[in-house]
Amino acid sequence: MNFIAWMIVACEIAFWIVIILGLVTRYIFKKNTLSIFFFALTPVVDLLLLALTSYDLYRGATATIAHGIAAIYIGVSLAYGKSMINWADSRFRYYILRTGEKPERLSGREFSRNEGKNLLRHYAAFLIGGSMLALIIFLIDDPSRTESLFAVLKVWGLVLVIDTAITTSYFIWPKKDKTTSKVG
Repeated sequence: MNFIAWMIVACEIAFWIVIILGLVTRYIFKKNTLSIFFFALTPVVDLLLLALTSYDLYRGATATIAHGIAAIYIGVSLAYGKSMINWADSRFRYYILRTGEKPERLSGREFSRNEGKNLLRHYAAFLIGGSMLALIIFLIDDPSRTESLFAVLKVWGLVLVIDTAITTSYFIWPKKDKTTSKVG
């Protein structure tokens, strides 16, 4: 595994460590201001990965799929970051502290609307990460060094089309509530 691939793994671990530190600091140690500091570190992790990836390519490295995944990681982290922190926060309160409300399982229109919001986040992630990939491809201006980035962009575009189709299906055929009893 190359350097950038290891940095993606390290940044993903660092992302969840700062979120856990933020939650523990907020709820266990009751230090809300310090917890905000930890949550604010999540984009710093993204900037670190961006800097390392940029430096690697600036040094003349041929872009790999790992460089493309770094752009995806940054796009997803920025687009989904707040919702991932809220998701972790509600589960931490319920499952660890036993104080919050049980996270509800959505169904029907609520599930469809939630999936629609997630699809919009996916589009935002694609816009951010895809723009980064396109900019790198443009700046390097050497197709032999950037063909894997273009391949990552095409595959991600296909995934976005599939995600759009699946999300659309939830509006046509809403997800049924599994907790209701079946009459039969």
